[in-house]
Amino acid sequence: MKVPHAIPAQRTLRVVHDREDVDLDAAHKAVTDLLVALGRNPMSEHLADTPRRVAEAYAEMLTPREFNLTTFPNDEGYDELVLARGIPVQSLCQHHLLPFHGVAHVGYLPGERILGLSKLARVVELFARDLQVQERLTKQVADWLRDHLAPKGVGVVIEAEHMCMALRGVRATGSRTLTSAMHGQLRDDARSRQEFFALTGTNG
Repeated sequence: MKVPHAIPAQRTLRVVHDREDVDLDAAHKAVTDLLVALGRNPMSEHLADTPRRVAEAYAEMLTPREFNLTTFPNDEGYDELVLARGIPVQSLCQHHLLPFHGVAHVGYLPGERILGLSKLARVVELFARDLQVQERLTKQVADWLRDHLAPKGVGVVIEAEHMCMALRGVRATGSRTLTSAMHGQLRDDARSRQEFFALTGTNG
């Protein structure tokens, strides 16, 4: 009788953010004060509930959801690029508290373990739900995957439109900013890097 090999267990890491929780009461008061400073009456019929709504909206946008980072043994020795394209990104510019939004393309060359695909989007959200600049966000995602997955290479490209450019200042509506961060073979090997940018459609 042939005895089947034991299936290696998946490895799971519970990921939680390490930021302070939003003080909703203080945020509510701050929005009320802001409305007054802007020459508006926060007690008017249309604005009476605005401070609560704004405080809760910012709390949601600045609080990433907890998730399990699930990895599996790379039993087949897969050594080609794994790429998730077009992951939605929404974040807040730390300079103007206005949104920026777009897509992230995240790829890696597997090492000893492979990652559940939905977790790439979770990692993007982990850092996007914060007061951010796009350059730092891109690097944080790449660094985190390098440190927690130990792949042979990591590549992250983010394309985003910033409301602080579209709605004020230069008012460059439709302009998109592109940033990238690379580690390992995707940084050091020209062919791997070219393949990554070609598959993301960004021609880096």
